[in-house]
Amino acid sequence: FSLTMGDCMKFRPCIDLHEGTVKQIVGSTLAEGAKPTENFAAILPAHEFAEMFKRDGLKGGHVIALGEGNEEAMMSAIKAYPGGLQIGGGVNPSNAMKWLDAGASHVIVTSYVFVDGKLDMARLEEMTDLVGKDRLVLDLSCRKKDSKYYVVMDRWQTFTTLEVNGETLRSLAQFCDEFLVHGVDVEGKMCGIEDELIQLLGDHSPIPVTYAGGATSIADLDRVKAIGQGKVDLTIGSALDIYGGDVAYDAVVAWQRKEEEFDKQSKMGAFGFGGSFGRTYS
Repeated sequence: FSLTMGDCMKFRPCIDLHEGTVKQIVGSTLAEGAKPTENFAAILPAHEFAEMFKRDGLKGGHVIALGEGNEEAMMSAIKAYPGGLQIGGGVNPSNAMKWLDAGASHVIVTSYVFVDGKLDMARLEEMTDLVGKDRLVLDLSCRKKDSKYYVVMDRWQTFTTLEVNGETLRSLAQFCDEFLVHGVDVEGKMCGIEDELIQLLGDHSPIPVTYAGGATSIADLDRVKAIGQGKVDLTIGSALDIYGGDVAYDAVVAWQRKEEEFDKQSKMGAFGFGGSFGRTYS
């Protein structure tokens, strides 16, 4: 067995930006030139959400730009929480360092590393060489087709040829620090999480991975913890009360504190020398 000082499962917050405003959108409706279906549009600016996440010690959340016109809001968010947020949406070699230099902990990349619907390893290696493996998150957001999950790009409208499976996760983990995976078929619909996808990620991802899509209650945190074997983090978006939903943000923060306390106690108690069975990736 492997004995680690690994950490506990995390709730990962999100700030989704559309036309400079914090919104929650049904992901599958983000077609070019069409008005997407909105669940929520915030009055508060992006940096106030970032300040809230910083206050509550919620690290590793993502700020995603959905289309153009979001740069100012993105910049304000990462400057409000230096080192606490990841940036995604249109990231490529020409702008990646700008976001990292401004305070993003990682950059998230999807479409840039795909050409004509196929993974371009040269482009992926270019991004890894530029920003460093430890500051790159690979977005493998996917949809189901013929009973398999395939990565989608271009606002989640275009299927690529890349299947999300054990081989893919193990291979791509060499080039990035984490994976971000939206279950696009349920994202923003608050219709339940994709158990099969979460289990696949928990079974096979050798690095930290965050799942987003379909969460409806605080019980989904425990459900993802169980199905993902404690190795898959969860983002709750549209269902949170700060985004117009019914799940109390404060209750989610309390859940996180409880997990951290449990992890701390297990580290102190394991074998009497401060080790624990934390998150072990194989």
